[in-house]
Amino acid sequence: MSNSTDTGTDTFLRWFRAVTVIGVLFWLSSFVYQSATLEGARYPFKLGLDLAGGSHLVYQADVSAVPASEVPALMGTLREVIERRVNLFGVSEPVVYVERSSFVSDEPMERLVVELPGVTDVSAAVAEIGRTPLLEFKLIDPEAMAAIDSANELASTTATSGAVIGNIRVNGQSVDDLDPYLETGLTGRYLQSAAVEFAGSQSGQLANEPTVRVTFDSEGADLFAEVTRLNVGRQLAIFLDGEVISAPTINEAIIGGTAIISGGFTAPEAKALAENLNLGALPIPISLVSTQTIDATLGASMVKDSILAGAAGLLLVALFMVAWYRLPGVVAAIALVAYVVISLTTFVLIPVTLTAAGLAGFVLSLGMAVDGNVLVFERMKEELRAGRSTREAATIGFSRAWSAIRDGNVTALLSAVILFWFGTPLIKGFALVLGIGTIISMLSAITLTRTLLLVLPDVRPDAPGVWRLLFGTGFSKK
Repeated sequence: MSNSTDTGTDTFLRWFRAVTVIGVLFWLSSFVYQSATLEGARYPFKLGLDLAGGSHLVYQADVSAVPASEVPALMGTLREVIERRVNLFGVSEPVVYVERSSFVSDEPMERLVVELPGVTDVSAAVAEIGRTPLLEFKLIDPEAMAAIDSANELASTTATSGAVIGNIRVNGQSVDDLDPYLETGLTGRYLQSAAVEFAGSQSGQLANEPTVRVTFDSEGADLFAEVTRLNVGRQLAIFLDGEVISAPTINEAIIGGTAIISGGFTAPEAKALAENLNLGALPIPISLVSTQTIDATLGASMVKDSILAGAAGLLLVALFMVAWYRLPGVVAAIALVAYVVISLTTFVLIPVTLTAAGLAGFVLSLGMAVDGNVLVFERMKEELRAGRSTREAATIGFSRAWSAIRDGNVTALLSAVILFWFGTPLIKGFALVLGIGTIISMLSAITLTRTLLLVLPDVRPDAPGVWRLLFGTGFSKK
């Protein structure tokens, strides 16, 4: 029944490798179980918003005043600012990404999507994100400002209706259409740092009045110097979240990229302003357009259903392999369990944020994981029919099946890469899990299954009936 050329050393090495594989598999199984069940585990599973519950916020960015070539960079900066902001108030694994849409109107719509797993208080999340200030510097148009002030004064003294005020025109333009603030292009996108200072009594400021010194980056410093050089004698209004907090007069060109914000702050207000600016002033205005709260109970139910689906799929595939391939099928079932354990361990250690789409990809990959084993076993049956022993058939079967296993898995991996590269965040989760599963299934087919098969008895085609039963049909030559 056994191969006479087999040495004791070969047998020892085969069993040593098999026992090592089984031991590592048990250890990884324990690790995965602890990560999934223990509170405060060092490497817990990361669940996405649809599984853990939380808040889904969509902001629309106002890019109407931004050149189209600068929009992608600004949206990237905006994403980084908001991501840094939500990280500071303790959200586990926040997801912030830019979404571009041009289906609603002729103008593309730039949106920022914020997913906060575990945060079900939407108002608190919105308030926290909204604390990040929008800093702008605008020149004051004295003629327009004077016209608006005159119209308001006329309205207050004569009870003139708004319609009459709207008929007042300056240089052919209605007062209602006048904007006394002129854009300079200088915003918080150029901000480098902010710090609290206490001013002296010069420049019309109170002694020891808290102010905030802002320093711009090199590009912002050049722009600030140009704005102040060309507009000496004019007022430069400093806006914070659309409110004018200071409007100092430009006495001279300011070189060096530093500006002082003075708005009658108290010391705590100045400190809070500096902290918020350092956290990241928004480079462009945003407005909240939609909110959605996902109940954690619904997410837990989805996780439970996905686990049941995965277990059912694993069991059915294992039963099919055992029924069709007998003892090699048992080996394939063990390799399939190993595939699941190694995949889950990989998800924990990378870590991969699991979503409902990702779980669907994982359940799908269970069927794909057994594909390599099927190719090997079919090759084995051909070799067994040719009169070779089971160990010879396994060795030759792996050798001949490898090219098909490689090509099939590379094709699936390329599909996963394309989906991940061009897909939406929902598709990316599916593609990432599918890609990882493809790589692990290929490795498990050529290592785990091979190791376990080679430790089985080396059965000849003329073996007794029990071995014929255990290794399936097709022993006899046809």
